[in-house]
Amino acid sequence: MAAGYRGLLEIDEEQLKSYKRSSRVSSLDVFRGLCIFLMMLVDYVGSIFPIIAHSPWNGLHLADFVMPFFLFIAGVSLALVYKKVSNRVDATWKAVLKAVKLFFLGVFLQGGFFHGINSLTYGVDIEKIRWVGILQRISIGYVVAALCEIWLSRGTHRELGFFKGYYWHWFLAFSLSAIYLGLSYGLYVPDWKFEISNPSSLLPINGSYVYMVKCSVRGDLGPACNSASMIDRYVLGIDHLYAKPVYRNLKECNMTNGQVSESSPSWCHAPSDPEGLLSSLTAAVTCIIGLQCGHVLAHIQSHKERIQSWSLFSVSLFLLGMFLAFIGIPVNKSLYTISYMLITSASAGIIFCALYFLVDVHSYRCVTSPLEWMGKHSLSIFVLVTSNIAIIAIQGFYWNKPENNIIRWIVASFVHR
Repeated sequence: MAAGYRGLLEIDEEQLKSYKRSSRVSSLDVFRGLCIFLMMLVDYVGSIFPIIAHSPWNGLHLADFVMPFFLFIAGVSLALVYKKVSNRVDATWKAVLKAVKLFFLGVFLQGGFFHGINSLTYGVDIEKIRWVGILQRISIGYVVAALCEIWLSRGTHRELGFFKGYYWHWFLAFSLSAIYLGLSYGLYVPDWKFEISNPSSLLPINGSYVYMVKCSVRGDLGPACNSASMIDRYVLGIDHLYAKPVYRNLKECNMTNGQVSESSPSWCHAPSDPEGLLSSLTAAVTCIIGLQCGHVLAHIQSHKERIQSWSLFSVSLFLLGMFLAFIGIPVNKSLYTISYMLITSASAGIIFCALYFLVDVHSYRCVTSPLEWMGKHSLSIFVLVTSNIAIIAIQGFYWNKPENNIIRWIVASFVHR
């Protein structure tokens, strides 16, 4: 199953068959493999060492870099895939079809079909399926950047310059950012309520429990009253959002043994999706930024010029992101704020530049070869990890009885100690 979708996270081999095999950029595969490794690290070790898990709200932890890195890589790859487009309509259909396949693969994997590791059960409740997630967000960024490259490119980097050659790309990036800022700070968020079935609450209604969240504000970027979550509740429905948002780890929510305290604010019990609709706008901008770095790779042959262009561009984005954070735009992964987008995109550019210098310029591949292999099989590994198939397989080996397996031992020894 995964093999059919592999090209969605990697450079399309069919579209690149005109290139020589030696032209493949090894550092891009290494970077993709590094992202897969970081994803597994923060997923399985983050519960033991919270400092590397997602930041509860504002701020940056190691886990908060993984998603932007994937989006950046997708953008870089697209600049190579669509370096020369002979038929724009055909290329558009292929890009849209790939994005749709990737989106629904994400719905299948992260919508709740695979669950119940201990009970070995599976299946999804359609009324509560999660429509958005990691692969869905990548698919959105992918199709936006692909259409941008297919239809909005005018000339090459060397002919017209970094900005002028792709000014419509930058116009789209600025437009998406402006729409994001306008909706984030301009929408009025009224008071709202929600029902859940198994909390500790004082207001039972028809077998459920209702919570009220007081808002009546505009431009709030807190977990309770931000416009991004409001849009998701109206468009997607609250039952289709992520049931365990990371902001539950805030001190206000008083989490104990994985449960929100009865005395916590009402919003601590509410579902919220970190890959929601509004934040997908700025996530798509990350893909467009990666696309611009890919143009350097596609149109400049000199190693020195490539590294200089990437370094200057990345440092400029990083300083701009830090400035915005300094003037009050928080660095927030769940909302994918402008400052977060700029800082993480710049970090991706710097890391890619360093990997390119080590792997493609100086051929230090003995250490990075495992990451390169992981990068070439990134989607297959993602499927195994996300669906818990890998965990279930490991859990299948036990001593004397099924309860004596290494997964149970790790959870009991490190997670629930």
